[in-house]
Amino acid sequence: MKPATSPTPPKAAGLLSAIVVVAALGYFVDIYDLILFSIVRVQSLKDLGITAPEAVTNQGLYLINMQMGGMLLGGILWGILGDKRGRLSVLFGSILIYSLANIANGFVQSIEQHAWLRLIAGIGLAGELGAGITLVSETLPKEKRGYGTMIVATVGVSGAMLAYWVGEALGWRNAYFVGGGLGLALLALRVGVYESGMFEQTKKSEVERGNFLALFTNGARLARYVKCLLIGVPLWFVVGILITLAPEFGAGLGVTGPVTAGLAVFWCYFGLVFGDFASGTLSQLLRSRNRALQLFLVFCGVLVAVYLFGLRGASPTVFYAACFVLGISVGFWALFVTVAAEQFGTNLRATVATTAPNFARGSVVLLVPLFQALRGPMGLSGSAAVLGFVSLLIAFWAVTTLPESFGKDLDYVEN
Repeated sequence: MKPATSPTPPKAAGLLSAIVVVAALGYFVDIYDLILFSIVRVQSLKDLGITAPEAVTNQGLYLINMQMGGMLLGGILWGILGDKRGRLSVLFGSILIYSLANIANGFVQSIEQHAWLRLIAGIGLAGELGAGITLVSETLPKEKRGYGTMIVATVGVSGAMLAYWVGEALGWRNAYFVGGGLGLALLALRVGVYESGMFEQTKKSEVERGNFLALFTNGARLARYVKCLLIGVPLWFVVGILITLAPEFGAGLGVTGPVTAGLAVFWCYFGLVFGDFASGTLSQLLRSRNRALQLFLVFCGVLVAVYLFGLRGASPTVFYAACFVLGISVGFWALFVTVAAEQFGTNLRATVATTAPNFARGSVVLLVPLFQALRGPMGLSGSAAVLGFVSLLIAFWAVTTLPESFGKDLDYVEN
């Protein structure tokens, strides 16, 4: 790596605040849509003629896989574009595609239409968090950027709660219309936000930018990248399987009343608000990203065990309380993306910070068939326990072996 000779980016408090607000609202819309399907899954499928319980589960998993597959494709597309054309180009392009796809999603009449629009919306959503975190990380002072990304996460995950309220009050079609409208409104707010000074200076140099394949041509660089990806997998195991399939887990555990996916998602993401605030603050107080992540991964392991084996015969209230605390335990998402951004130079930072969370989200595409394959011989809780233990153990190893990045100077490029 060699240092980039970039001037100090603008430090005007108002402009810095605007960047954090824009990034936070982008993540808010991202989470709104990402979680909306889990909330309206059952009702939307029934309205489209899917009524058998097994078919609702299978078609729901199919649509989740389409959405996550779109995020995998979009992660690569927007990551490369963010390093080649700039962080702002991603923030504008991604939200426009997402908004139009969501509005169209409100008009679907078949599962196939639903699936293709989930794919397109996933592609659009894929650029939001990575580009926002990259922009915040490159503009805030290095000792304070953890607080900036904490604000992005805390505001952003509350989008799930809005998705629940809108979905319950207005119905699933109108909820998609609202999501598209929010995206278009945010697009207008982004006018006037300035580009990262580090990127602008790197753009003037001859260094190659946004070469996704460069992540695979150097052993040490590839190892850092893979470890970054692995840290985020446990969160999507929790959200993509334990929370999305909360009705099925509630029935399997003999919960004494009905459990809805909407309320499970609401309480999980309500917990995530507190978890993201706590993990970001803890990393600043400990002056260590890695130690904060390690503590949260251990906490998450304990809560997964409680969810799968400690709620048999519980009331719905106790079950939802467990979803809330489980949400707190996985509230390290923005911290994970911050670590990914801090591990790489300016010419690859957006590529990594955008692909890493989307590949972690996309791990659901692998986790779901593994869960279904293990479900036969091991049962619902047994298969989930195996996947949870393995993903958490691997993530803990990845954190432990990554270089500490707290307070790291990000003004450099990768050779």
